[in-house]
Amino acid sequence: MIGYLMVSTVMFFAGVYGFITRRNMLAILISLELMLNSVDINFVVFNRYLFPQQLEGFFFTLFAVGIAAAETAIAIAIIINIYRNIRNIQVGNLDKMKY
Repeated sequence: MIGYLMVSTVMFFAGVYGFITRRNMLAILISLELMLNSVDINFVVFNRYLFPQQLEGFFFTLFAVGIAAAETAIAIAIIINIYRNIRNIQVGNLDKMKY
């Protein structure tokens, strides 16, 4: 169990670091997905440890993966739309869409 939690912790903090330091919207999206996947690992590990005969953590993780896939599809569509308008996906250039 400790090994899985260590992997999940490293994944989560790598995602936080990428989310804070990156300027590219796709890199930020990938970092966000990394954080969501580390949370899914935690759901499965704690479900297996606390309730080994029940499958709530597994079902919740499947639901979370489905929601993350839909969120990623919408985010990529928004990023493509931004690129079509301003020809750049750097976060610092998004203030141009205000006017």
